[in-house]
Amino acid sequence: MRIRAAILVWIASESLLLSQAYKQPPPDIVSLVLAPPPPLTSASPTHEAILMVEHNPNPSISLLARPYARLAGIRIDTALNCRQLTTEYTGLWVRWLWQEAPVRIQLPTHGTLAGMPLWSPDGRKIAFGIRGPMGVELWVANALTGECQRAGNMMLNDVLGPAFKWMHDSDRLLTKVVPAYRGPAPRPAAIPTGPIIEETSPGKLAQVRTYQDLLQNADDERLFEYYATSQIAVVRSSTGHVHQLCLPDLYLEAEWSPDEKYLLVTILQKPFSYRVPYNDFSRRTEIRDANGQFVREVDNRPVSDDVPRQGVVKGPRDFRWQSLHPARLLWVEALDGGDPMRKVEYRDELLCLDAPFTAPPTPLVKTRHRLTQLDWTADVNTVLLTEYDRNRRWTTTYRIELDKPEAKTVLFDRSIRDDYSDPGTPLYTRSSSGHRIMRQEGDWAYFYSRGASPRGDYPRLDKINLRTGERQTVYACPEGAYEEFVMFEYKNTHRLVTRYQSKTEPPNFYLVDLKTKARKPLTQFTDPAPELTRAEKRLIKYWRNDGVPLSGILYLPPGYQPGQRLPLFIWAYPVEYSDAATAGQVRGSEHTFTYFRDASPLFLLTRGYAVLMNATMPIVGDPETMNDTFIEQTVASGRAAIDYLDSLGIIDRRRVGVGGHSYGAFMTATLLAHSDDYAYGIARSGAYNRTLTPFGFQNERRSFWEATEVYIRVSPFTYAHRINEPILLIHGEADNNAGTFPLQSERLFHAINGNGGIARLVILPYENHSYRARESILHVIAEMLEWAEKHGKK
Repeated sequence: MRIRAAILVWIASESLLLSQAYKQPPPDIVSLVLAPPPPLTSASPTHEAILMVEHNPNPSISLLARPYARLAGIRIDTALNCRQLTTEYTGLWVRWLWQEAPVRIQLPTHGTLAGMPLWSPDGRKIAFGIRGPMGVELWVANALTGECQRAGNMMLNDVLGPAFKWMHDSDRLLTKVVPAYRGPAPRPAAIPTGPIIEETSPGKLAQVRTYQDLLQNADDERLFEYYATSQIAVVRSSTGHVHQLCLPDLYLEAEWSPDEKYLLVTILQKPFSYRVPYNDFSRRTEIRDANGQFVREVDNRPVSDDVPRQGVVKGPRDFRWQSLHPARLLWVEALDGGDPMRKVEYRDELLCLDAPFTAPPTPLVKTRHRLTQLDWTADVNTVLLTEYDRNRRWTTTYRIELDKPEAKTVLFDRSIRDDYSDPGTPLYTRSSSGHRIMRQEGDWAYFYSRGASPRGDYPRLDKINLRTGERQTVYACPEGAYEEFVMFEYKNTHRLVTRYQSKTEPPNFYLVDLKTKARKPLTQFTDPAPELTRAEKRLIKYWRNDGVPLSGILYLPPGYQPGQRLPLFIWAYPVEYSDAATAGQVRGSEHTFTYFRDASPLFLLTRGYAVLMNATMPIVGDPETMNDTFIEQTVASGRAAIDYLDSLGIIDRRRVGVGGHSYGAFMTATLLAHSDDYAYGIARSGAYNRTLTPFGFQNERRSFWEATEVYIRVSPFTYAHRINEPILLIHGEADNNAGTFPLQSERLFHAINGNGGIARLVILPYENHSYRARESILHVIAEMLEWAEKHGKK
């Protein structure tokens, strides 16, 4: 394995290209970054236990440097025939609610965890993959004892999605496995057999985004087919017996009907595309019987490279089995050809098909706007149906009886950005027959909400009457803290598990009795950085010059004394809104515990900076034209934050830096190009030339040819000659996010360099849109600290 031990750094002001070893920030910061994080968690489906998954979010660069293929938008670990893994999962233990001692899962020693484990429906077993020497193996643990055993002798294949799912009996699993007796991977042709040719079709509009890692040639096609091909098999965990259910094919999805007598499979098919990733390839969807035999084809669609911008595919989409029916298939079809700009009375229609699937589909309900969600109630004929009005950015949820849809009742009706009126997410449970339905008590259903309010987020658990819309709060986060509902204790609705934290207390799980108010701690995770917990954290509110309310979370370094004027660093990300009222809503909480992780700008606190995190940068206006004033609104938002903190006597406005990631990096370059409010900027993984993303960016609805002036004007690249403050550009070498390929940072750097500006470009080997390797994380922190110290403390 060949690993690049250096990063590439360009310095514009000195016209230098350097190959450097990885840097490290000061030792106190290194120890914070390398401290073990709290485990990832998964509640058991029976609500009796919590699975704790120990992990390392920042593994060695050697993990990212493993050989992988970039095919059809997927990164495939070719040695193991699985998706590239960028997180190390290191251990598992179970915290049962009825006993103090945790149960440690005895993982095999010949490999490592391949991802997040999966509970069995009865909450007694846990399935997981192990990255062994020959591939990914399926293992199952007894959650009560911690003992493990391998299930079957095949290798899992997760290239096209999750490789295993439990069946109702909590013994068998439906799996996608590497085909038995498969030969070696095809070798690239030594000599080309001909040119690569693409041709347009008259009248076909293929307005696709600028995707990365696409298929490039016939060799790529053969490799993709080789690694993505799997077999569908049923594995019995108790005996290891493997029953091959379906012959090898390019299975995208496989899902049992609720009675497990039919299997819904979606299969990719040729011809493949060089313009879109795998999820937009040609496909067919079929119903198979319990033996894997063909029953009926319900969809066969070509490559979806002509979907209208912000539209949907023509024909059937969003297939799903309906709960409380043994085998009823539902799907949605667009009545507007998938085009959101077409004026029609109804946009979507919901249809169904019942076993034995010989009759024509039955229309159930038409929606005036795009159907986006279905939630199954405890009544067999009643669902909550949510539709989205793109023109108003509005979402409406109806209570509908499918046998008489004309009698629908509006349950929720709000702007998609109106967080204050967001009802939250319904809680789900399993019925006695194994069906997944909303948790209800008569007409009352439970909803968990993050509780956005003018005071910040205060999570709560509500009961909402599905007929009247009346709401009753069951449990609310206490003042001065941030406490989230996790689950009820088994079938007991007056005892629940929460995750509690405050500014000074790290998140821990508690068992709360709603009647007695008693609280029992279930975990005891400690503060990894008590010396930084003393940093002051406060929610601030201020106003833009056009009256739009703004907010952010301000951090002040430990030991700050009132009257000190500090250097300030602002970290932000622009978000679009249709009106000032929703744009000004407060989001987030000042009462959460602060972890110093990854390449966070909060490490600037250790060097005496004030840091304004998540400073709101709303872009307000008509969804069709709001980017016409992107520059003016962004500059005004940033200036409002500086003016407010300056008026409080907290900051020295001559020493303000600004930064952001992705769209926040685009914002950063914009602010440096169009204002003189900042001493420097730090832009990570951004896109700066919008002519390279001609069919839309972020939520821009127009193409370059429909709004040429806007695309050119909002591009910081156009104004590189006006970026006269130092800017640090950081980018992952292997960024595969649509539109933010590394060329964006390279071209902006060259433009600044050619106009005599000050810039530094850092390219991180093997890194994607977000950075994962600990060497990369430590280097980015070191670069940010050095840049701020050099340009922000003058």
